[in-house]
Amino acid sequence: MQIRLFALALALGSIALPAFADEVNVYSHRQPELIKPLADAFKAETGIALNIAFVDKGMAERLVAEGSRSPADLVLTVDIARLTQIVEAGVTQPIASEVLKANIPAALRAGDDQWFGLTSRARIIYASKDRVAPGEVTTYEDLADPKWIGRICSRSGTNDYNVALLGAMIAHHGEDYAKTWAEGLKANLGRRPAGGDRDQAKAIWAGECDIAIGNTYYMGQMVNDPEQKAWADAVRIAFPVFENGGTHLNVSGVAMTKSAPNKDAALKFMEWLSGDVAQKIYAETNFEYPVKPGVERSALVQSWGTFTPDSIDLTTVAKARPAALRIMEEIDFDG
Repeated sequence: MQIRLFALALALGSIALPAFADEVNVYSHRQPELIKPLADAFKAETGIALNIAFVDKGMAERLVAEGSRSPADLVLTVDIARLTQIVEAGVTQPIASEVLKANIPAALRAGDDQWFGLTSRARIIYASKDRVAPGEVTTYEDLADPKWIGRICSRSGTNDYNVALLGAMIAHHGEDYAKTWAEGLKANLGRRPAGGDRDQAKAIWAGECDIAIGNTYYMGQMVNDPEQKAWADAVRIAFPVFENGGTHLNVSGVAMTKSAPNKDAALKFMEWLSGDVAQKIYAETNFEYPVKPGVERSALVQSWGTFTPDSIDLTTVAKARPAALRIMEEIDFDG
C-alpha cells in the first residue's frame, strides 16, 4: 500500500523525487573499505548514494579511453603524482568552490583548482624499540649510511609512496645525489623489497630488519587489528627530515572528471569531504592528518608526536616522478 500511495503521489505531482535518486560515481585508488565509512555517512546525511569502482592501475588511461562516455564523476587518489597524472591526461575540470578553498589550505590544492587534497600522511620510519635507540634515525639522507647495512626493510622501490619520497629527494638535492642515495638505501636492505608498509613492521617484529620506511596511518591500522597489534607494538615512530628541510608529506585527494554526469551531486560530495564530519572520519577511522584547519587528529595520532612538514611544494615532487621511477628501475632496486 505504501508503494502504491507513493506512485500515486508521483503521478499527481504532489511530491518531489526522493533525495536518494541522486548518485555519484567514483573511481577510487583507495580500497573500498577505507571509503565505506565516508560513503555511509554522506548518504545518511544527504540521501545521495556513492557507486565506487576500485581502479588500482591505469585510471588515467581508462578515463582517456572512455572520454565523454565515462560514467565517473570523481576520482579519489592516494598520491600527489597520481593526481597530477590524471590532471595532465586532460580528463578533469577545474572546480570553483569557495567551500573547498575555505576548508583546504592553498598548499594542499592545485593553483588552477583541478585537484584538492583531502588528507595528508607522513612518510616516516618504523624503528625497532629493542634494537634502535631513540633519536638514532634523524634524516632521510642517513638511510644510505653503511651503518644500516642489512638492517632496513622496504616495500617495492616503484611503489607510489617510495617514488614520491625519491622525488622529494631529487627536489632537494638533484638527480645525481638521489640516485647515489637510492643505491645506498638498496645496499642497506636486509631482504628483497616485498609486501606493503605493514609487512615491513612485521619484518621488524620478526627480527628480519631494524628499521623500515612507512606511512603514518598504517600504524593506526595495525594497532587496531588484533592480528597485527604485536607488529605495531614492536616499533616506534621516528619523524626523519631532509637536510635543511622537513618531514616528507603526501596527500590523498579528489578531482572531478571532465565528463561528470552528476556534477552537482559530485560537487556536494567534494565539499562534504572537506568539511568537519568527513575530516573527523578520516582522522578517527583512517588515522590520517585532516587538511581542514581546526579538525583534531585522533588521540592515537596525537600520541605519536609532532613534526615539521617539508617545505618542498607537492607539485614539484610530482614533477620529479618520472626521474625517480627511472632511477629505481636503473638501479634495479627490487632485484
